[in-house]
Amino acid sequence: MTATTTTVPTARAAVVDTPAHRDGNVLRWLAAYTASMTGDSVYYIALSWAAVQSGTPAQAGIVMSVSALPRALLMLGGGVIADRLGPRRVVIGSDAVRCLTVLAVAALLFLTSPGLWPLALLALAFGTVDAVFLPAVGALPARVTSRGQLTRVQGMRGLAIRFAGVVGGPLGGLAVAVGGAAAAFAFAGLLIAISVPLLVSVRIRELPADDVTADAEKVSGGAAGGGKTRAKDAVGTAWHDLRVGLRYIRRHRVLAPLMLAIALGDLGFVGPLNVGLTLLADERGWGASGMGWVLGGFGAGAGLASLLLAVRGRVPHAGHVMAYACLGGAVAIGALAFVPDVVAAAGVALLVGLLAGLSGALCGALLQTQADPACLGRVTAVASLVSLGFAPLSMPLSAAAIGAFGTGPVFVTSAAVCGLGGVVVLSAKNLRRAELPT
Repeated sequence: MTATTTTVPTARAAVVDTPAHRDGNVLRWLAAYTASMTGDSVYYIALSWAAVQSGTPAQAGIVMSVSALPRALLMLGGGVIADRLGPRRVVIGSDAVRCLTVLAVAALLFLTSPGLWPLALLALAFGTVDAVFLPAVGALPARVTSRGQLTRVQGMRGLAIRFAGVVGGPLGGLAVAVGGAAAAFAFAGLLIAISVPLLVSVRIRELPADDVTADAEKVSGGAAGGGKTRAKDAVGTAWHDLRVGLRYIRRHRVLAPLMLAIALGDLGFVGPLNVGLTLLADERGWGASGMGWVLGGFGAGAGLASLLLAVRGRVPHAGHVMAYACLGGAVAIGALAFVPDVVAAAGVALLVGLLAGLSGALCGALLQTQADPACLGRVTAVASLVSLGFAPLSMPLSAAAIGAFGTGPVFVTSAAVCGLGGVVVLSAKNLRRAELPT
């Protein structure tokens, strides 16, 4: 069956272009997303604490990184599943599995002290489910609102992410302090559980079929016969759908350069703003509090960008704005290594957060509006794989390069890589001229 035949809506969303911040359907989705993301933040606090308490620092590091492998290996397949089953159904199922898994580990920790193995299994399960969950989450906004409201929804989503990051950490720490890792896991499971009934109540827009869907139906329609034949046909059809999605991205005049711009922007951004910032603070003698101020400046800038988009709702000349925001953010990243004191660094970090948040939200909105509905899960999977699978590889490379050459050259190099993303946007005529729908 195809994506359009398996994602029949329970109730069709209103045709009227209701502002997203006044749309009860969008607000229910946003509440579900916020609860799930806050639960994720609490979960990671609980997992890191439990792993440190149950093993050596090296073992704890392994447990924390276990989820990355299945997430990276299975992400593209998760995009196929999201397109075939529908993002709403996949997100509901994923959140239910995540909730039950976390609660099971919480119960196990309440009853006994099993060591590291259940934590490793939990991390492995979370990474596997995330490979399906993340593409579906990225494809869902286009199903809960109109095209003209997607920029505002991206801003609201950014605010939810910032809220979850700010609130989730203290809540997780408080839960650990009160009842240990078991209580923190139970609290994380409860927060994730809140999202499930909210998602069930969300109405899904019916989206039109397209050529990609018709292409997939030609293959999937022939999957009949015995059990082994059906299994082989299902695998073959899924592989075909994946190849169709990748070919679709490669040939698309906007999505192809957009994916390259996202990859370059993330590769140049992740290293300096994670491990690089820690090493810079240590080199300058700012200490942990100084690094906190710089991170706070970045968070405030990113939150301000999300708030701007949520309030304004649309940005004219989106392709141009995205390119210049990316270039300006690159310059600010390079400047971060040369500021004289922590106050100036916090100000520059605020500018980085503002420009990076703006360009990132516009990337997401263009991705949502340019992709054909039947391929949106696969398109989101590729973008997520670039951001969450490949970009983090720059962190150990940045650390090693800073050790060899110092912070200045590495930050400048990272800024140049990030700036290439803006150059790609300006060089691709269709992407440069891309507009968001009104």
